[in-house]
Amino acid sequence: MFLAKALLEGADQGLGHALGGLLGGGGQRRGGGGNIGGIVGGIVNFISEAAAAQYTPEPPPTQQHFTYVEANESEEVRRFRQQFAQLAGPDMEVGATDLMNILNKVLSKHKDLKSDGFSLDTCRSIVSVMDSDTTGKLGFEEFKYLWNNIKKWQCVFKQYDRDQSGSLGSSQLRGALQAAGFHLNEQLYQMIVRRYADEDGSMDFNNFISCLVRLDAMFRAFRSLDRDADGLVQVSIQEWLQLTMYS
Repeated sequence: MFLAKALLEGADQGLGHALGGLLGGGGQRRGGGGNIGGIVGGIVNFISEAAAAQYTPEPPPTQQHFTYVEANESEEVRRFRQQFAQLAGPDMEVGATDLMNILNKVLSKHKDLKSDGFSLDTCRSIVSVMDSDTTGKLGFEEFKYLWNNIKKWQCVFKQYDRDQSGSLGSSQLRGALQAAGFHLNEQLYQMIVRRYADEDGSMDFNNFISCLVRLDAMFRAFRSLDRDADGLVQVSIQEWLQLTMYS
């Protein structure tokens, strides 16, 4: 409810072509018995080398009927929607297991990204903070927003991995977070290091993505609750539990 989706301006470039590559491995609709390994075979083409955009948290957009959205979307987004339907199947949603398979397929194609892989629990966490309607899965807009961010954050990760170790050291991590648009005070930065980094202070790719997905979601959640735009929010115990337990 509170982790509502918000779209970045100009983030639709190349989506149709990108997900076309995603489906290029001979996969079929899920309802037709398609294999997820085949479906995600071309995902590497989607994670491009586009320049990373400055992150700006936004409040959720006004909810609109899907017929209005479809009537006013660009041809690029329309193609992306059609291809997403092939990936997601009849329910037009992607669950944590599908997301885990996709992300780990990406990692298998990028040997320069150090990672021990995305676990199912990590992907459940990603889905939960992106899941604005609490269905337990990602719909089209949620999936599109997530992939646009992953594409940008992967570029940031590679840019700051100057020694090509496949992970970000403590001297690189702060700059990478700032390049992704997150300017954090020292206390919060140290908390993030303790939560997401290894004992030596380095952070691999899957933890970097998990961290930024959560930061992004928390920024958007706060903005949606900060109705007076004064930097303060007031929530009930029910709202607080919904916000913290399903994330």
